[in-house]
Amino acid sequence: MSSNKSMRPILLTGHERPLTQVKYNREGDLIFSVAKDQHACVWYSSNGERLGTYDGHKGTVWSVDVSLETEYVVTASADFSGILWNAENGKILYTWNFNSPAKRCELSPDNKFLFFLTDQAMGQVGTVKIFQLNTSDLSKQSDEPVLEILNKGDASIKPTVAAWSYGGKYIITGHADGSITKYDATTGEELNRVKAFKETVTDIQTSSDKTYFVASSKDQTSRLYDIDTFELLKEYLSDAPVNSACITPVKDFVLLGGGQDAKNVTTTAGGEGRFDCKIFHKIFEDQIGRIKGHFGPINCLSTHPDGHSFVSGGEDGFMRLHHLPKSYLDFQYEVEKTAEALQHQNNENPDALKVDA
Repeated sequence: MSSNKSMRPILLTGHERPLTQVKYNREGDLIFSVAKDQHACVWYSSNGERLGTYDGHKGTVWSVDVSLETEYVVTASADFSGILWNAENGKILYTWNFNSPAKRCELSPDNKFLFFLTDQAMGQVGTVKIFQLNTSDLSKQSDEPVLEILNKGDASIKPTVAAWSYGGKYIITGHADGSITKYDATTGEELNRVKAFKETVTDIQTSSDKTYFVASSKDQTSRLYDIDTFELLKEYLSDAPVNSACITPVKDFVLLGGGQDAKNVTTTAGGEGRFDCKIFHKIFEDQIGRIKGHFGPINCLSTHPDGHSFVSGGEDGFMRLHHLPKSYLDFQYEVEKTAEALQHQNNENPDALKVDA
């Protein structure tokens, strides 16, 4: 699949340091980004114009999420805090303070709950803290979590990333030792644990319906798991550490981003560092395309809800917004074309399916 020749990305320059997470809102008209420069930014997804900046953190902002109606934004930071913001005017509505850096945050699918993943550092245990959101008055939140899920081991197996499942039923965590765990989001009970990777889990992103998820790792692989059964569905093999992976809606593709470790970037040419976004077929596990452009590892990826664009955030401090070409949307394997043709034929001639008794 041709990529760069038929597509010109929009370069978003608003952060001064490496990106840590990017995310579209539900409608897909806005992109929210956070980085190591203490700022969160919001952009128009159509043209890459920056709308504004959320200022208030005093350290790296590791994670961001936005409510269903884009009324409020939540961020998690290395300054030991999580902040709830008014999405429209950037005012701070509430601040949660922790005893260690907050590495991840995410709103539950119904936006009634919110978790922060706090790091196993400063003598603290790595913990998923679940809070119930007071949506009637966003400025009045509780400092006491309704549930805490604590890491049961040392820092070598600490949780590094987390995500909600469908209905807010489970919380999935990825760990430093490459394992993935499923917890009951109501009781905190550990329901499943698998040793998915050989090295640290770097990202977990769910499908649109949150019934399965893709996880990525420093061991140069990414894997697709079913949330209910925890069965390994698919595996995607890269040639460099994978820092982020996401599932595209509409098309059966998975995007992988990463590259050679950041500490070695200064001695590496862009091509050798493998700082490209790879497109894999979700079902057949083949790499069908790649998109170059970043001058350092890709740290985060997010795809538009309608599947027609995606954004990547890099160690180079740039975001690249890609509006995908027709060749991407039209791409099909022969078996997919045949199945589509048969489906079309059966729809036009349903009597052909009838069999005499």
